[in-house]
Amino acid sequence: MTAKVSYESVEVGTELPAQSFPVTRAALVRYAGASGDFNPIHWNEKFAREVGLPDVIAHGMFTMAEAIRVVTDWAGDPGAVVDYGVRFTKPVVVPNDDKGALIEVSGKVAAKLDDRLVRVDLVAMCDGNKVLGMSRAVVRLA
Repeated sequence: MTAKVSYESVEVGTELPAQSFPVTRAALVRYAGASGDFNPIHWNEKFAREVGLPDVIAHGMFTMAEAIRVVTDWAGDPGAVVDYGVRFTKPVVVPNDDKGALIEVSGKVAAKLDDRLVRVDLVAMCDGNKVLGMSRAVVRLA
């Protein structure tokens, strides 16, 4: 596969379609099984509170993976992402209810680079808090 977005069709400031990603305790348990990260802060409310957290929190890599979906869906090919990095700024707190948490992600083209590459800056928010800082992806476009 290759990216479906052409380099010529984007400019600095081009906004990617924003998306919201629900996070439930069940999703965290599934992610723990897939990733092998069974740290109890991601599933055990009592333990999370004992170590000073407000409640169970989502895995950082889970949050990071959800955020990059805005880029991969826009580009049309996950393989188009050639570099991706974030700083974890706030945890995604996931209450034990039917709603869970909601990660809201927006992005825009911040720079056009050489070799059909663009840098996309992402903003990931949950409950009014920025949960990822310096969230940037470099994407090779068609």
